[in-house]
Amino acid sequence: MAKEKQDLKPDTVLKNYWSNNEQFADLFNAVLFEGRPVIKPDDLEDADTEESSVLEHRGYAESIQASRDNIKIRKKSQTHGAEFSLLGIEGQEHTHYAMPMRVMGYDYGTYKKQYDRNAKKHREVKDLQGDEYLSGMKRTDKFIPVITVVIYYDEKPWDGATTLHGMLDIGEDIAPYVNDYKMLLVEARQNNLSLHDVNNIDLFNLLEILLNREVSLKEIRDKAIAYTKERHVDKSVVMTVAGAANCRLDYNELTRKGDTDMCTVFEETWAEGRAEGRAEGRAEGRAEGRAEEIIETGYEFDLTEQEIVNRLQTRLDISAPKAQEYLKKYGKKR
Repeated sequence: MAKEKQDLKPDTVLKNYWSNNEQFADLFNAVLFEGRPVIKPDDLEDADTEESSVLEHRGYAESIQASRDNIKIRKKSQTHGAEFSLLGIEGQEHTHYAMPMRVMGYDYGTYKKQYDRNAKKHREVKDLQGDEYLSGMKRTDKFIPVITVVIYYDEKPWDGATTLHGMLDIGEDIAPYVNDYKMLLVEARQNNLSLHDVNNIDLFNLLEILLNREVSLKEIRDKAIAYTKERHVDKSVVMTVAGAANCRLDYNELTRKGDTDMCTVFEETWAEGRAEGRAEGRAEGRAEGRAEEIIETGYEFDLTEQEIVNRLQTRLDISAPKAQEYLKKYGKKR
């Protein structure tokens, strides 16, 4: 009878891994402060990952909901009180071409939540005066700053924008007057982070090995197994790496073998995960073929580009950005 295996869903294992304060603090110190231990693990507390707000307009109210992957509040002691900041991590398996705008939305949701809570407090105590009624806040009110880091786990280089300006069709003459929004991007496949936490070092080193497209599968597997043996990599790291790389692991087998023999389990499941990846690649090839046919037919019947995009979304069950990507790729061939 085949062994019963449980899929390690990338978002679940990654959220669990980065919930650890030591690993979380080490990552932010590497991204923000070149590895200097500015953020201490003891400074961190878990915050609510659910961000929701209501945008109010003259004619309607629109509800926006977004759930962050990981977010922690940092409290740093100061001479005259405490300094707070909110630190968030967003994991990405694939390039998201609207990611700067998405990060902007997450951050806005966090600020809006603070604003709503602050305005409610003022309404309850009725301490607003004059112009303060208009904004629902006092001139001296301040909110907690938000910093979001995006970690990208795919084997392909990130080829999307990293700033809001990168998403805009914007001329040089007006660019200085259009507000920009940048995101902090970490590519797991290749980075220069100054990490100090042992688990973080092993995590990114293994991901760099596994996401390398320049060498053969055998070389990747042998190098990963040798690294796991030599470093006695912690089980939590192996599980996180396998989840991020879309491998499968047998939890019971991991428990039975213990940390010292996990490389054997990894060897078995890595090949399985790569086989699944090749199958997904073939499926993507078939989808591209259908997309090309749909685009060709659309042009023959004089459909607008938006109508073609709509057809691609409906017939292939894909997102608007993916449909736009197909149109850009195959529309140019005409």
